[in-house]
Amino acid sequence: MNKMKKVLIFPLVAALLIAIIPQKAKASVNVSAHSAILMEQESGRILFEKDAYKQRRIASITKIMTAILAIESGKMDEMVKVSEKAVRTEGSSIYLKPGEKIKLEDLVYGLMLRSGNDAAVAIAEHIGGSLDGFVFLMNQKAEEIGMKNTHFANPHGLDDHENHYSTAYDMAILTRYAMNNEEYVKISGTKVHKAPNPTENWDRKWTNKNRLLSDYEYCTGGKTGFTKRAKRTLVTTATKGELNLIAVTLNGPDDWNDHTQMYEMGFHTYKVAEVLPKGFIKEIKDKAYKKKVFLESGFEYPIKNEEKGLFRIEYKMMKPDKRWENGESIPEIVGKAIIYFDNQPLKTLPVYFKAQKMDEGNSFINFFRSIFISIIGVKTDD
Repeated sequence: MNKMKKVLIFPLVAALLIAIIPQKAKASVNVSAHSAILMEQESGRILFEKDAYKQRRIASITKIMTAILAIESGKMDEMVKVSEKAVRTEGSSIYLKPGEKIKLEDLVYGLMLRSGNDAAVAIAEHIGGSLDGFVFLMNQKAEEIGMKNTHFANPHGLDDHENHYSTAYDMAILTRYAMNNEEYVKISGTKVHKAPNPTENWDRKWTNKNRLLSDYEYCTGGKTGFTKRAKRTLVTTATKGELNLIAVTLNGPDDWNDHTQMYEMGFHTYKVAEVLPKGFIKEIKDKAYKKKVFLESGFEYPIKNEEKGLFRIEYKMMKPDKRWENGESIPEIVGKAIIYFDNQPLKTLPVYFKAQKMDEGNSFINFFRSIFISIIGVKTDD
């Protein structure tokens, strides 16, 4: 943005924005997993991590990517013809039959709830045209959403390739992305799903393998995984109050307990603070902009109680231009609000100008008179 000028820098008095009730916080958490992460979903803030950037095998949590690609394909109502190749896939299965036709939506439920490897291959062939075609889509999506230390080689996570890996951090990034999709949220959090069985007089019934959906009251979904080489892998999500959390463990022998411990630490230690509310910006006193600039959206961030004084907000506004006098050429965005946390830039929000209708005889001439008075430094009454 050109011709910018700083108009205001001030410390955030968080107590005026949110009442944060002090909680007895756990200083740390011990997990069995070789890699682990706890991320706040809305902001992406990492609340806990252990070797979260090391590339490891990920087993069936791979299927989160398979599921979101199927959902985003827009083909969930289509019927999928199951191939011999899909049926022959080793490992966990929903026991598809060669040649049967099954709704793509039901395949995704079988994929997520029962970790069906046969479902993964059937989905891949239908969406990507082939396994290789679908794997290309998986890696394309991974690059698009910022999974920088990930490479997919199959749609299910079996140990049939050496170059199939990710990190705890990348899997949290993927889950954060997927949780923005309402259909994924619904499927991931479903405890039991029934699907038609074309060759039997009874429906298929799939119960979710994610034990935390029943054992931990705040759990909202996730995906389990296991292979001999990857060991136990697990991704879950949980919500309590305003906090939405994502937990990932790789090679975690006590993963259910790992996730519960991370969630309890997160919920007891962090609260969501309204850092900057949406609406008109009262702090800008410059006559050019006073009561005329606003934020379309506010900003919230998860913080510990002792962190509430670490925010600072800096507004940078455009210098008013004579060409604005006709009113129509005033830019929609006239500045930006930069939010700092612990002296590090955290978020930038655009500042919008609200065009106001002027009465006859009190046109833009008077408006711009106030602008140029403020520029030359003449004091006026508020």
